[in-house]
Amino acid sequence: MPQPLASLSVRRTIGSLSVAAALLCVAGAAAKADEAVDVIIRGGTIYDGGEGKPFVGDVAIRGDQIVYVGKSGRYSAGKIIDAKGMIVAPGFIDPHTHADSFIRSPDKAVRVNAAWLNQGATTVMIGVDGSGTPDVAEDSGKLAASGISTNIVPFVGFGPVRQRVLGQDARAPSPAELDRMKALVAKGMCEGAVGLSTGLFYAPQSFSTTGEVVAVAREAARRGGIYDTHQRDESSYSIGLLGSVKEAIDIGREAGMPVHFAHLKALGVDVHGQAGAVIAAIDAARKAGVDVTADQYPWLASGSSLDASLLPRWAVDGGGPALLKRLDDPTMLERIRGEMQENLRRRGGATALLLIAQGFPWTGKTLAEVAAEWKLDSRDAALRIIRQSVEAKDQGPRGGGTAVASFNMAQADVDLLMKQPWMVTSSDGSDGHPRMFATFPEKYVRYVRERKVIDLATFIRQSTGRTADIYKLDRRGYLRRGYFADVLVFDPDEYAPRADYVRPRELSVGVRKLFVNGALAVDDGRATGVVAGRALLRPRPAGCAAPLPG
Repeated sequence: MPQPLASLSVRRTIGSLSVAAALLCVAGAAAKADEAVDVIIRGGTIYDGGEGKPFVGDVAIRGDQIVYVGKSGRYSAGKIIDAKGMIVAPGFIDPHTHADSFIRSPDKAVRVNAAWLNQGATTVMIGVDGSGTPDVAEDSGKLAASGISTNIVPFVGFGPVRQRVLGQDARAPSPAELDRMKALVAKGMCEGAVGLSTGLFYAPQSFSTTGEVVAVAREAARRGGIYDTHQRDESSYSIGLLGSVKEAIDIGREAGMPVHFAHLKALGVDVHGQAGAVIAAIDAARKAGVDVTADQYPWLASGSSLDASLLPRWAVDGGGPALLKRLDDPTMLERIRGEMQENLRRRGGATALLLIAQGFPWTGKTLAEVAAEWKLDSRDAALRIIRQSVEAKDQGPRGGGTAVASFNMAQADVDLLMKQPWMVTSSDGSDGHPRMFATFPEKYVRYVRERKVIDLATFIRQSTGRTADIYKLDRRGYLRRGYFADVLVFDPDEYAPRADYVRPRELSVGVRKLFVNGALAVDDGRATGVVAGRALLRPRPAGCAAPLPG
């Protein structure tokens, strides 16, 4: 029997309403799903890594990403962190570290890298000072597979590249050898390195000419890399501080790539007060179109080794065995001692060199104190330590038994450099120096809170967003929707260093929470043991399609 038209109309209307209601239910469920997150950090003072003003608000995390940053949000979470009175910021990025004793340790508890985590650092650069292997993919893969708690960003290093081809020799490469070096740099870049790192102060890198460095740097430039350098001279050892600044800028200009000065400083009595001239040179280069930046640590003592600080470079041509032969030659020995005297003067004398290698009879003493105990001239005391380290095959640019903290910087220079708009924070953290455990809180306490050289916003920007911008890190360094959840919550009243030159391995305090890729790596000041760090390799750049030569 046919249905009345009115009845059909009603049924169609009801059916339409049912569909609409169903759609609304689905939309509502989707909205609720969108609002469900893993963690909400609520009510903290947010510094997002940029140049905007801080504000009180929330940060929401789902998985490994930030899904909300704002003054309020309609989100539900299984974990809500009350951050009232706390500072909420991106995890700190350390662009210059020597974290190998942590991230390469066979002990999982050490690989957690608490030294950096307890400062609030979530990302560290490795392979600096020209030390990075060209085997970037293999090395990064091993590190990631072993489990690390901080992200790592690798450089390909000029040192291993040169040593593979030329060994420790002080000579120029042949055209064929230079091609091999260039191929190794290209390999490292194609495997994900962020750029080329050099340490032209250290042998055998110091044996290179500017032209040689330009030639290999171009391979990194062609693949979008940055030129990151421990410049040839931070003092008056060879071409002088200002000559060295010019050389680094010229390398970047000729290679066609950004230039970044590692741990920029005026080192030693001969160049104290030259920070202003360094700044003028960098500003002029930037104005002329060269992208120049720098990092700096907030300590008046650098970290190096007795051999790098005191020995003339010609004395280490050929490596340790060749050095020992020269030390056994009375004529050569006197020549070495003569040049050591001048280098000792540059460094401020034997009282300015604190021996910081751990586990030695001289640990924690100045070179002057050790020389007095041994009843030796300071140079001869240094040579005894260097000889012992070479014979034990325990030496290097920062190290082994010869490691020193060298008190060689002027406070006025450090302050002036810190204020520059192209400056960021680094630790240069190496074993035996407190900067490994305490750089970021040291800068906060001494330069923000106590001496007011910079403000809190500048401190955070120099430790996060600006650094990420320099190295073009993908979705790092900022608290933004869609960025990776590297998030720091610290107590502005409690955040402080505990390490010093006498006790360099004390963990810093004041970090309440630290997330690395959304995982809680520090909880109420203690590392959780979670290993959520990643190797942040750059995507395969242009110029890598063809098989690599060599």
